[in-house]
Amino acid sequence: MDLGLKDKTALVTGASSGLGFASAMALVREGVSLAINSRSKENLSKAADKIEDETGRRPITVVGDLSGTGTAEVIARAAADRLGAVDILVSNAGGPPAGPFLKHDPDTWRQAAELTLHSAIDLTRAVLPLMQAKRWGRIIYITSMAVRQPADNLIISNTLRAGLTGFAKTISNEFASEGITVNTVCPGYTNTERLGYLAKNISEQTGQSIADVFRGWKESIPCKRLGEPEEPADLICFLASRRAAYITGTAIPVDGGYIKGLL
Repeated sequence: MDLGLKDKTALVTGASSGLGFASAMALVREGVSLAINSRSKENLSKAADKIEDETGRRPITVVGDLSGTGTAEVIARAAADRLGAVDILVSNAGGPPAGPFLKHDPDTWRQAAELTLHSAIDLTRAVLPLMQAKRWGRIIYITSMAVRQPADNLIISNTLRAGLTGFAKTISNEFASEGITVNTVCPGYTNTERLGYLAKNISEQTGQSIADVFRGWKESIPCKRLGEPEEPADLICFLASRRAAYITGTAIPVDGGYIKGLL
């Protein structure tokens, strides 16, 4: 299937590893001209090297920490200046700290909100006028299955990602008539560094071994395995395409059947 992406440009944030990197790789393979972002110049360079080695095409790199106030808009403008446009935004950021409610002080909540919620809003504010000018655009937020089924020990993530999903749904209605779609992708337990961090956190709190934590997750998933980053990335690629022009305002899980609800 030709996704019609060869003439498009994209910015993927949090792209040096995990879901962001997999999404960047998938888009480049479809012919997208790409800018990738991470706060680590070294990790970002390594990611660009790997993409170039595997595809023959090197993405533009934009270093910047999304948790800094105002940084997200600077990142988006830098990407647009170097690409000439941003047709597709894949907004991805590191997950908030794990732990129960009383473990987190107000500063932790504020810092997490800047990274998880405000950076996505600021990125969107920066790229929307570019998309409006073309009357075409794709905005995709990588969140978590927790927006559909809140996860224990992840109160900050449950709260902020749900807020981002409400934001996404609202703006999807505002801009649909201008050819701009807005969707969220909600990965389940996926084989990334983030999952290793969560397993370690649970192990320290409960005394379970990390291996037992992973075993429990796999047993709770109908597919009986973890997801791979490439699986949500493939959905992201489709949502970014011309083929997905009538899909907007959705929050789609990629979770191996973990979520128990009907909708």
